[in-house]
Amino acid sequence: MEELTLCRDGLRGKPEREVLSLAQVLAMVDDLFFQSKIIETARHVGVDLKFCTTPDTLAAELLKATPNLVVVDLNARNQPLDAVQRMQSLAASVPLVGFLSHIQTDLAEQARAAGCSEVMPRSKFTKDLATILARAKSETT
Repeated sequence: MEELTLCRDGLRGKPEREVLSLAQVLAMVDDLFFQSKIIETARHVGVDLKFCTTPDTLAAELLKATPNLVVVDLNARNQPLDAVQRMQSLAASVPLVGFLSHIQTDLAEQARAAGCSEVMPRSKFTKDLATILARAKSETT
């Protein structure tokens, strides 16, 4: 699956102004467990979410529209550091949260150097996911 879109699921019947105020979040995550966790949390928080599984699809989405937040699994199989660097050249002002295994301190430093505004262990990302997504949503209002 190249990309998966979660657009306004569960929002039928809501006024148009509420739908338009949703945060746009792009996520480069290829782990199905984390995809489902992010999807459920995004639904709960009310965030418009799109998954990209390669740096190319992430770059293409960034060219279409500027999101409020980008999330990157730094352990993804498809060159996550390349995706971070490309994102910085296309949308440097967009907050970028990267997550990884807590023992990967070298990778964390590389991600910060590549342009991640925030790098955190997978456990903290999971614990704070609703807050992270809500922060993106609050930037739209």
